[in-house]
Amino acid sequence: MTWFDALLVTLWAVMTALGARRGLAGLAWGLLGLTICWLAGSLGSPLVTAAAALVLGLGSAVIIVRLLPHPAEQPWHLLAGGLGGFVLGGVLIATVALGFPLDLRVTPAGTTGVYPSVNMPPTLYAAVRDSAIQNSLRGVWGGNLTLRTLLVPDQARRQ
Repeated sequence: MTWFDALLVTLWAVMTALGARRGLAGLAWGLLGLTICWLAGSLGSPLVTAAAALVLGLGSAVIIVRLLPHPAEQPWHLLAGGLGGFVLGGVLIATVALGFPLDLRVTPAGTTGVYPSVNMPPTLYAAVRDSAIQNSLRGVWGGNLTLRTLLVPDQARRQ
Protein backbone atom coordinates (compact mmCIF):
# COMPACT_ATOMS: atom_id res chain seq x y z
CA MET A 1 0.00 0.00 0.00
CA THR A 2 1.38 3.40 -0.96
CA TRP A 3 0.58 6.96 0.05
CA PHE A 4 -1.50 7.13 -3.14
CA ASP A 5 -3.71 4.27 -1.86
CA ALA A 6 -4.10 6.03 1.48
CA LEU A 7 -5.19 9.19 -0.32
CA LEU A 8 -7.74 7.25 -2.41
CA VAL A 9 -9.17 5.43 0.63
CA THR A 10 -9.48 8.75 2.48
CA LEU A 11 -11.29 10.28 -0.49
CA TRP A 12 -13.65 7.31 -0.61
CA ALA A 13 -14.39 7.62 3.13
CA VAL A 14 -15.11 11.34 2.77
CA MET A 15 -17.54 10.71 -0.10
CA THR A 16 -19.29 8.00 1.93
CA ALA A 17 -19.58 10.31 4.94
CA LEU A 18 -20.95 13.14 2.77
CA GLY A 19 -23.58 10.81 1.36
CA ALA A 20 -24.56 9.58 4.83
CA ARG A 21 -24.83 13.15 6.11
CA ARG A 22 -27.33 13.98 3.35
CA GLY A 23 -29.51 10.90 3.95
CA LEU A 24 -31.87 10.03 1.09
CA ALA A 25 -30.56 13.03 -0.82
CA GLY A 26 -27.11 11.39 -0.58
CA LEU A 27 -28.48 8.23 -2.16
CA ALA A 28 -30.07 10.22 -4.99
CA TRP A 29 -26.89 12.31 -5.30
CA GLY A 30 -24.74 9.17 -5.64
CA LEU A 31 -26.95 7.35 -8.12
CA LEU A 32 -27.69 10.41 -10.25
CA GLY A 33 -24.02 11.39 -10.12
CA LEU A 34 -23.07 7.93 -11.39
CA THR A 35 -25.61 8.22 -14.21
CA ILE A 36 -24.47 11.73 -15.15
CA CYS A 37 -20.82 10.64 -15.21
CA TRP A 38 -21.63 7.77 -17.55
CA LEU A 39 -23.75 9.95 -19.84
CA ALA A 40 -21.10 12.66 -19.96
CA GLY A 41 -18.42 10.07 -20.73
CA SER A 42 -20.54 8.70 -23.59
CA LEU A 43 -20.66 12.01 -25.41
CA GLY A 44 -17.90 12.90 -27.86
CA SER A 45 -17.30 16.63 -27.84
CA PRO A 46 -15.79 18.23 -24.71
CA LEU A 47 -18.10 21.25 -25.01
CA VAL A 48 -21.21 19.10 -25.34
CA THR A 49 -20.01 16.93 -22.45
CA ALA A 50 -19.40 19.93 -20.17
CA ALA A 51 -22.75 21.52 -21.07
CA ALA A 52 -24.64 18.25 -20.57
CA ALA A 53 -22.96 17.58 -17.22
CA LEU A 54 -23.74 21.11 -16.04
CA VAL A 55 -27.40 20.97 -17.08
CA LEU A 56 -27.92 17.45 -15.71
CA GLY A 57 -26.12 18.28 -12.45
CA LEU A 58 -28.11 21.44 -11.82
CA GLY A 59 -31.35 19.74 -12.82
CA SER A 60 -30.64 16.84 -10.48
CA ALA A 61 -29.86 19.21 -7.61
CA VAL A 62 -33.14 21.09 -8.08
CA ILE A 63 -35.14 17.86 -8.31
CA ILE A 64 -33.49 16.36 -5.20
CA VAL A 65 -34.13 19.51 -3.13
CA ARG A 66 -37.78 19.65 -4.19
CA LEU A 67 -38.59 15.95 -3.85
CA LEU A 68 -36.71 15.37 -0.59
CA PRO A 69 -37.33 18.32 1.73
CA HIS A 70 -36.36 16.29 4.85
CA PRO A 71 -33.85 13.70 3.58
CA ALA A 72 -32.55 12.43 6.94
CA GLU A 73 -35.63 11.86 9.11
CA GLN A 74 -35.10 8.14 9.80
CA PRO A 75 -31.87 6.35 10.77
CA TRP A 76 -32.05 4.15 7.66
CA HIS A 77 -31.94 7.32 5.53
CA LEU A 78 -28.36 7.83 6.73
CA LEU A 79 -27.47 4.29 5.67
CA ALA A 80 -29.04 4.83 2.25
CA GLY A 81 -27.13 8.09 1.84
CA GLY A 82 -23.91 6.37 2.85
CA LEU A 83 -24.54 3.79 0.13
CA GLY A 84 -24.96 6.55 -2.46
CA GLY A 85 -21.76 8.24 -1.32
CA PHE A 86 -19.95 4.90 -1.30
CA VAL A 87 -20.95 4.18 -4.92
CA LEU A 88 -20.05 7.64 -6.19
CA GLY A 89 -16.82 7.64 -4.15
CA GLY A 90 -15.86 4.27 -5.63
CA VAL A 91 -16.30 5.62 -9.14
CA LEU A 92 -14.31 8.73 -8.22
CA ILE A 93 -11.33 6.85 -6.79
CA ALA A 94 -11.32 4.37 -9.69
CA THR A 95 -11.30 7.26 -12.14
CA VAL A 96 -8.45 8.96 -10.29
CA ALA A 97 -6.47 5.70 -10.07
CA LEU A 98 -6.84 5.09 -13.82
CA GLY A 99 -6.59 8.71 -14.95
CA PHE A 100 -2.82 9.09 -15.27
CA PRO A 101 -1.04 9.24 -18.63
CA LEU A 102 -0.54 6.07 -20.63
CA ASP A 103 2.63 5.28 -22.62
CA LEU A 104 2.32 3.60 -25.99
CA ARG A 105 5.10 1.19 -26.97
CA VAL A 106 5.52 -0.22 -30.43
CA THR A 107 6.77 -3.80 -30.48
CA PRO A 108 6.97 -6.38 -33.26
CA ALA A 109 3.68 -7.78 -31.94
CA GLY A 110 2.00 -4.38 -32.29
CA THR A 111 1.27 -1.33 -30.19
CA THR A 112 0.77 -1.87 -26.47
CA GLY A 113 -0.18 0.51 -23.70
CA VAL A 114 1.92 0.79 -20.54
CA TYR A 115 0.29 2.27 -17.46
CA PRO A 116 1.32 4.50 -15.79
CA SER A 117 3.62 6.50 -18.01
CA VAL A 118 7.30 6.39 -17.03
CA ASN A 119 7.48 10.11 -17.87
CA MET A 120 5.70 11.08 -14.62
CA PRO A 121 7.68 12.45 -11.66
CA PRO A 122 9.50 9.52 -9.97
CA THR A 123 7.69 9.79 -6.62
CA LEU A 124 4.26 9.85 -8.25
CA TYR A 125 5.19 7.13 -10.74
CA ALA A 126 6.34 4.78 -7.95
CA ALA A 127 3.21 5.43 -5.87
CA VAL A 128 0.82 4.81 -8.78
CA ARG A 129 2.76 1.82 -10.17
CA ASP A 130 2.81 0.08 -6.76
CA SER A 131 -0.76 1.06 -5.82
CA ALA A 132 -2.87 -1.89 -4.70
CA ILE A 133 -6.07 -0.11 -5.74
CA GLN A 134 -4.75 0.79 -9.19
CA ASN A 135 -3.44 -2.75 -9.73
CA SER A 136 -6.82 -4.24 -8.79
CA LEU A 137 -8.49 -2.05 -11.41
CA ARG A 138 -6.26 -3.09 -14.33
CA GLY A 139 -9.00 -5.36 -15.70
CA VAL A 140 -11.02 -2.27 -16.66
CA TRP A 141 -8.72 -1.61 -19.66
CA GLY A 142 -9.85 -4.79 -21.42
CA GLY A 143 -13.21 -5.15 -19.71
CA ASN A 144 -16.79 -4.13 -20.31
CA LEU A 145 -17.32 -1.09 -22.58
CA THR A 146 -19.86 0.42 -20.16
CA LEU A 147 -17.36 0.28 -17.31
CA ARG A 148 -14.59 1.72 -19.50
CA THR A 149 -16.93 4.53 -20.58
CA LEU A 150 -17.60 5.36 -16.93
CA LEU A 151 -14.04 5.13 -15.61
CA VAL A 152 -11.76 5.94 -18.58
CA PRO A 153 -13.99 7.53 -21.24
CA ASP A 154 -11.11 8.87 -23.33
CA GLN A 155 -9.64 5.38 -23.66
CA ALA A 156 -13.04 3.79 -24.38
CA ARG A 157 -13.53 6.18 -27.33
CA ARG A 158 -10.11 5.35 -28.84
CA GLN A 159 -10.81 1.64 -29.20
